[in-house]
Amino acid sequence: MHRPDLETVAPDVIRDRQLARLNELLAAVLPRNAFYARKFGAPALPLSWEAFRALPFTTKAELVADQEAWPPFGAIATYPPECYVGYHQTSGTTGRPLVVLDTAENWDWWAECWQYVYAAAGVTARDRIFFAFSFGPFIGFWSAHAGARRIGAMVIPGGGLDSKARLELLLRMQASVLVCTLTYALRLAEVAREEGLSIRDSAVRVTIHAGEPGASIPPVRARIEEAWGARAFDHAGGTEIGAYGFACELRDGLHVNEAEFIAAVLDPATGEPCAEGSAGELVITNLGRAGWPVIRYRTGDVVTVGTRRCTCGRTFLTLPGGIAGRTDDLIILRGVNVYPSAVEAIVRTFPVEEFRLVRTRSGALDELTVEVETASEAIAAELARVLRERLAVRIPTRAVPVGSLPRWELKARRLVDAR
Repeated sequence: MHRPDLETVAPDVIRDRQLARLNELLAAVLPRNAFYARKFGAPALPLSWEAFRALPFTTKAELVADQEAWPPFGAIATYPPECYVGYHQTSGTTGRPLVVLDTAENWDWWAECWQYVYAAAGVTARDRIFFAFSFGPFIGFWSAHAGARRIGAMVIPGGGLDSKARLELLLRMQASVLVCTLTYALRLAEVAREEGLSIRDSAVRVTIHAGEPGASIPPVRARIEEAWGARAFDHAGGTEIGAYGFACELRDGLHVNEAEFIAAVLDPATGEPCAEGSAGELVITNLGRAGWPVIRYRTGDVVTVGTRRCTCGRTFLTLPGGIAGRTDDLIILRGVNVYPSAVEAIVRTFPVEEFRLVRTRSGALDELTVEVETASEAIAAELARVLRERLAVRIPTRAVPVGSLPRWELKARRLVDAR
């Protein structure tokens, strides 16, 4: 159940509630869930926070291996198959897609988590929400769709249409909210220019984005808002995790929904907690998905530890800058750590349509080249200069013909590994 009152309570109140919810979850899961019974054994309940932090991590590689060993669903399903009503899977961006199932109760929990996202963005029952994604097996924005129905908003599905048809439907139905990946919002803006469609003058006042970093990066967000004439909000979630993060009206990064998730930011090498202001890997435990739980799950997402003192009044943990990147996306260029999102934040300040990063190797060293769609070699040269100035490392930049690079509807795959 959406509990806006919990968003502003003292952190100790949230911690006590989390621990109680955690022990309720474990009591329901451990006797029935073969995956976690093997992994955790039979710990004495109720757990203390110290005992919880001593539990081993869960990784995506483990979940994939579990489904390979026990096809098609793996041993992580707490209940028999007939108890589940929803099938989805991960995007497969970083490997084999992972299958997830949801009971009716757990799917209701997903939809309730989206109430926090919508409320923070000012979305209400008066809105008409356009969903620009394919509605395929990838979870995409399926849960956002369920959440929209929960608040009583009109939902307008854009599946099965090309970009032009989606824009025409969005404009004709006077949609006030657009939900899609950040990359696809930019693609729709590009198509609108090509087709002479005015989206800045449309009814769209809010856009909500997830699936990739960017909407919490000011230059990237500004690009979206300039194109659509609307306020852009970030959101974070995962197929195996749930909808755990949302941007408040300040849009200065993300809040973790600590009413429904336990979050920690840990040093990927040591597993030790990161101090405020430091970056590390986000580790999540969901508290409302007993049918398909993830406990101390290493997300692979790199975030910065914020405070619980947001001026919006919320006391949920903040993640300044949102998702900075993924641990497996880190590129070390001549001793300098570079995440693709840091490059994108700079590229988006230049008048280029699309870009990609090509990773190569020279001897024992990694190299990176940025390809940008522009007819101006001068723009590419200036971008190279700014990249070197801001990131303290030389990154060659090459101009390529406009329209020559791939476009994406869901998660963009702009990093090409040609090593």
